[in-house]
Amino acid sequence: MTDRWILHNLNETIGKATANFDKFEFGVAGHILYNFIWDEFADWYVELTKEVLYSDNEEEKVITRSVLLYTLDKILRLLHPIMPFVTEEIFGQISEGSIVTAAYPTVNPAFEDLAAHTGVESLKDLIRAVRNARAEVNVAPSKPITILVKTSDSDLEAFFNSNVNYIKRFTNPEHLEIASNIPAPELAMSSVITGAEIYLPLADLLNVEEELARLDKELAKWQKELDMVGKKLSNERFVANAKPEVVQKERDKQADYQAKYDATVARIDEMKKLVK
Repeated sequence: MTDRWILHNLNETIGKATANFDKFEFGVAGHILYNFIWDEFADWYVELTKEVLYSDNEEEKVITRSVLLYTLDKILRLLHPIMPFVTEEIFGQISEGSIVTAAYPTVNPAFEDLAAHTGVESLKDLIRAVRNARAEVNVAPSKPITILVKTSDSDLEAFFNSNVNYIKRFTNPEHLEIASNIPAPELAMSSVITGAEIYLPLADLLNVEEELARLDKELAKWQKELDMVGKKLSNERFVANAKPEVVQKERDKQADYQAKYDATVARIDEMKKLVK
């Protein structure tokens, strides 16, 4: 799944970077490449591959190593117009010939996989939410904790359960539960991601007043996002002139932010009962 995710994102990056190179928007193209190389390939994909590369599944190891090398190869070719000498040197270490005469990357329709993209982005959100919650109350990553993931999205629940090995490796749970009928614990850190709510029962470490203050900041963040997307969608010129898929993307954002806002409000109401 993570291999299909990085190839899907590589496809998107090739399309966007090439379009901007063609328009001589070199700064924009460089920014797109930076985000993909640093945030997606180096920060996430290389880490996620450890679950496969440290396993006993030799067949999967071969596939993952091939995808790592393939993606690095395409990254070097994409970067070559703006970083010629460094890319030439690295390319010579992994391939024969000169990168100067190597074909420039093109979008491969076979790599399109929206399900893999959506699933792994949710997995990243879950891992990030748990790590942030740990940091909020100074719980070391090495300390096993209980993690509860509540979701009414059956597809997301199935995805998390089928990729539970990644969740366990990167969040270190003592007990992990993923289901649709999990009651919210009274004293717990909580986070809202697209399609799910995450609870970390840390009763001995949680200060209710501080958690309420954190949730208030979270609520303000979702309100700001709602205001921004609402302003855009209330602009009749934008709705009339923008491409339908662009307008739909904004509407999807609005629905997502509203769900996160509502879940945060509900959690604040629950926490307030504890201080009465």
